[in-house]
Amino acid sequence: MKLSEKFSYQGSDVDAVYGLLVDQAFRTESCANQGATDYEVTVVPSGEGATVTIVRTQDADMPDFVKKLTGSTVKVKQTEVWSGPDGSGNRTADVKVSIIGQPAEMVGKAKLFAKDGGADFTVDGDVTVKIPFLGRKIEPEVAKAIRASLREEVEYGMSKL
Repeated sequence: MKLSEKFSYQGSDVDAVYGLLVDQAFRTESCANQGATDYEVTVVPSGEGATVTIVRTQDADMPDFVKKLTGSTVKVKQTEVWSGPDGSGNRTADVKVSIIGQPAEMVGKAKLFAKDGGADFTVDGDVTVKIPFLGRKIEPEVAKAIRASLREEVEYGMSKL
């Protein structure tokens, strides 16, 4: 299932938003803000980019038929491998979000680019749940949870810029 989200950070430039996205303290605060009960955030600089890894446990905000498979909480691992800036200062990241212990993940790309006096942030990926017969019914629920997490983090980030 395709996932495509776009957010605008009006009045903030790409460098400021990128600085927030690779700020270990901000990403840690964001986990707490989203209600994660247990979390670990690591940021490893690499050249002009960085790798952000977040492992968090949170309530499974999914329908009961999904909770029967996952339990009342899920442990999620999110990895973002950010590139250095291109010639225009824009950045991209390879993104992977996995539900640990479950055959569910989202693999895609994030882009951060200047637009109309601000910065736009997009995430495009494929959500897959590899469970025969049920996977296609669960994929929209996983996508919904990823969208909600993205939206909450962006809104929280806007309050920090």
